[in-house]
Amino acid sequence: MTEKHYKMPENFLWGGAVAAHQFEGGWQEGGKGVSIADVMTAGNKDTARKVTDGIKDGEVYPNHWGIDFYHRYPEDIKLFNEMGFKCFRTSIAWTRIFPNGDETEPNEAGLKFYDDMFDELLKYNIQPIITLSHFEMPYHLVKEYGGWTNRKLIDFFVRFAETVMKRYKGKVKYWMTFNEINNQTDWSNPHHLLQDSAIKVKAGTPGMEEMMYQAAHNEMVASAKVVELGHQIDSEYQIGAMIAMCPIYPLTAKPEDIMMAERAMQTRYYFGDVQANGEYPNWLPKYWERQNIHVEISDYDREILKKGAVDYIGFSYYMSFTTKSTDENTDYAYKEARDLVDNPYVQKSDWGWQIDPVGLRYSMNWMQDRWHKPQFIVENGFGAYDQKEADGAVHDDYRIKYFHDHILEMEKAVALDGVNLIGYTPWGCIDLISASTGEMAKRYGFIYVDQDDQGNGSLERSKKDSFDWYKQVIASNGEDL
Repeated sequence: MTEKHYKMPENFLWGGAVAAHQFEGGWQEGGKGVSIADVMTAGNKDTARKVTDGIKDGEVYPNHWGIDFYHRYPEDIKLFNEMGFKCFRTSIAWTRIFPNGDETEPNEAGLKFYDDMFDELLKYNIQPIITLSHFEMPYHLVKEYGGWTNRKLIDFFVRFAETVMKRYKGKVKYWMTFNEINNQTDWSNPHHLLQDSAIKVKAGTPGMEEMMYQAAHNEMVASAKVVELGHQIDSEYQIGAMIAMCPIYPLTAKPEDIMMAERAMQTRYYFGDVQANGEYPNWLPKYWERQNIHVEISDYDREILKKGAVDYIGFSYYMSFTTKSTDENTDYAYKEARDLVDNPYVQKSDWGWQIDPVGLRYSMNWMQDRWHKPQFIVENGFGAYDQKEADGAVHDDYRIKYFHDHILEMEKAVALDGVNLIGYTPWGCIDLISASTGEMAKRYGFIYVDQDDQGNGSLERSKKDSFDWYKQVIASNGEDL
């Protein structure tokens, strides 16, 4: 049977996505401060990254060098233009603008870097899509203030956001506040608690769940304040949330499994309820009461959350999850590290990520029905071991298949289901450092970067087979897959 293809709307934003701490490098240049990413060591799929107390001799910190975009951005942006990008999603490193996070005056050298980089993008009519906090917290705010459990960080974040939103007015239209804010649902994992909540604790520390909920609340208040302030700075600004979307299926049609999956979805995506709808869902305070969790939420906070609902939902989609009920968990309390099971109907990547293209269409429908906001797919991609041939070619048919299958489901969601989608920016459009493992070997890009896990290599950029494939997808506005 012939596969039916669909064209996307004429103004659809095709592009690619990265994050400052994973590809910029230049970690001490231009007055930049130390971020939480700068104290995370290298790891791999079998060995977790360590978080050190400051920079330690003898440890490897791959985010320090990234792929040296800080010095090579004109070369890379020229390649993005060759692919036909309409937009490019990246983040502003908070530590380049306010090195410690609590200064009153910004660092001009950091501001100038992004001025120059945005100008280079705009030269090619590539719109910057900017995340304000993408796992890029000043480490000083972790050490001195205890991270996002401290309400002082709200004012620090708002000051940072106001500074860059005023500076880049006329250059940036689309903003997002906190990257994958809901990954801290996996609060028992200290890696996620540091990246998303800026809380540094050891696994098993009492009160971790309560810390997460308080930190998340403070982040969402800060986000709402920034949305309201951003609209005052420029009424054309579109300011979104950013959710890590991994739909959670019940393993079977057993009613208890379905109820477990429902509560898992409620738990993982209440962040979107607050940021899109401006209020907490009814089930959550009842859960806090049963678990003896205390979260400080004032009437003032509730008012701010309502006023600062986001304009759109940015989200990542890599995989789906599956869960089932147990006789011991009659309350259906969802703990991510404990309650996920394998789905027998989908394949997995080398890193154990379930590959589920139809889950993308399902997710888009679910979010449209729940939040009634425009959507923006700001991450989707396939991490794999790429083999560079003797002639320099990288034949990544597996990546092309992954994107073909996911883009087709995305197009069905728009053309057949009526989902309002702004754009699509595949993750790691150029090879970079993996956030979860610190590896270079886990490659996502259409562009190969000659560098290994230890930072050795020429840093030469070259095109993979997927480069020309994605170029034709953009040129045909999604019709030619």
